[in-house]
Amino acid sequence: MSWGTELWDQFDNLEKHTQWGIDVLEKYIKFVKERTEIELSYAKQLRNLSKKYQPKKNSKEEEEYRYTSTRAFLATLNEMNDYAGQHEVISENMTSLITGELTRYVQELKQERKSHFHDGRKAQQHIETCWKQLEASKRRFERDCKEADRAQQYFEKMDADINVTKADVEKARQQAQLRHQMAEDSKAEYSSTLQKFNSEQHEHYYTHIPNIFQKIQEMEERRIVRIGESMKTFAEVDRQVIPIIGKCLDEITKAAESVDHKNDSQMVIEAFKSGFEPPGDVDFEDFTQPMKRTVSESSLSNSRGDGKSEPKFGSKSKGKLWPFIKKNKLMSLLTSPHQPPPPPPASASPSAVPNGPQSPKQQKEPLSHRFNEFMTSKPKIHCFRSLKRGLSLKLGAGPEDFSNLPPEQRRKKLQQKVDELNRDIQKEMDSRDALTKMKDVYIKNPQMGDAASVDHRLAELGQNIEKLRLEVQKFEGWLAEVEGRLPARTEQPRRQSGVYEAQNPSGVNSCAQDRESPDGSYTEEQSQETEMKVPATDFDDEFDDEEPLPTIGTCKALYTFEGQNEGTISVAEGEMLYVIEEDKGDGWTRIRRNEDEEGYVPTSYVEVYLDKNAKDS
Repeated sequence: MSWGTELWDQFDNLEKHTQWGIDVLEKYIKFVKERTEIELSYAKQLRNLSKKYQPKKNSKEEEEYRYTSTRAFLATLNEMNDYAGQHEVISENMTSLITGELTRYVQELKQERKSHFHDGRKAQQHIETCWKQLEASKRRFERDCKEADRAQQYFEKMDADINVTKADVEKARQQAQLRHQMAEDSKAEYSSTLQKFNSEQHEHYYTHIPNIFQKIQEMEERRIVRIGESMKTFAEVDRQVIPIIGKCLDEITKAAESVDHKNDSQMVIEAFKSGFEPPGDVDFEDFTQPMKRTVSESSLSNSRGDGKSEPKFGSKSKGKLWPFIKKNKLMSLLTSPHQPPPPPPASASPSAVPNGPQSPKQQKEPLSHRFNEFMTSKPKIHCFRSLKRGLSLKLGAGPEDFSNLPPEQRRKKLQQKVDELNRDIQKEMDSRDALTKMKDVYIKNPQMGDAASVDHRLAELGQNIEKLRLEVQKFEGWLAEVEGRLPARTEQPRRQSGVYEAQNPSGVNSCAQDRESPDGSYTEEQSQETEMKVPATDFDDEFDDEEPLPTIGTCKALYTFEGQNEGTISVAEGEMLYVIEEDKGDGWTRIRRNEDEEGYVPTSYVEVYLDKNAKDS
């Protein structure tokens, strides 16, 4: 089977077919190139997806990845990153092994095809030239034969005519002989040309064309084989990464199997365990006995001495735990706004607004007044240190010993701090050891460096290590204090405070009196100039949720007030609200909108209607 013998007359069709074969090869190259682009795009999208869900450094999300389920998800993200890398490998291998190789082969194929068909056209042109020569020789032989025949006839005619002279007859005879000679020469030339043409034609169709077509056939077969090999490589490139992709999927499966629900539940306990004990039983409150709410305007010592009909400071009559009190509600209970109330929008003086009973003229220190009232009516706090820490928490600044945290969380934070400091000490010690060795080398080989040059750095490292050790001792002391308080207690369960207070082991029963600084913040004085003489049993219980104060009347907002300070509440003009506390002389009235919304408004901004019973009492 040979194109040279079977397709000797299909030169043009072969030319079209080979061009179509090159077009097919280029189409396949374009297909593979687009496949590589898809693989790259897919890998990029996978990487972006993995990066999008990776935990951000130094963020809350990073802490969440300590659970087995989230660690499994993180392992899945990492494996997806490797999975994307395998698709990049597919793209790179297809580009180098298929696209690049076939592109170079197509260029070579085009050059080879051009050369073969150039030889074919040249052979065709040669045979066509031979044919033209044969045709010209043939026509010339035919013309000479006709001329010789006419010359012979003219000679015979002249020879038969008696009126023609002998000279004319001789001339006609010579002309006829010349024509016959020319005809014979043309015949010989035509015969030679014909033989030559037949030889060239035979060589053309049985030698040149078969050779050229055979080369074209081989070229086309190589193209077919090459495209088949490329398709095989196309599959092999995918097959080569299947084991690695399988490993990625196996790792994802392994990570999924490592999810431990029991371990995650235990970690939730470790993360949020406060160390507080559950509350005891709630005592029965007998409301059939007459109860009287006393509000004292005296100092702290008077309020503590006159409160015989009031509940004990350590009373357990409340039904909720301190940790569940809302911070903003607590702040509004303990402190009224430190700044004087704003004047009303109208030009009228506050005295022109009917507000029931006139407020006293004298001014009181707001903190002292609020603390006196709190100790007489709602005694729930045993030391102002808790108030200070509550304010610190609200402002986002925590103490160094983490005393603002519950016991268990504080222990964990202190342990983490100790471990971090120990790691820092180890790093510094490693640096010191390395510098010591370097100094020894310098001493033994002075040409390598000056041994005295590292002394300053060694001294710095020694100081740093000493400072870190002191820090470790400090935090270990706090840790020992917490761990000494954490074991199971045999005494009656106590109510715990939501704003945790670090008590000393000996159970100190007094705390420094807090005073209000000029800017309204609270500072704790360590001096014992004023102590609250309260029995130790009064400090066994801490805050309970406050019991809502009873309403003593209603009020109508005369103006709109935007409560932007801590403890204030916003009201709209014309709004009706409940009064739960009169103006104590500081220009503020405490009101309530609903069960959860209460606070202070300027007295001059509202019109107060006190209940009759409240006025009598």
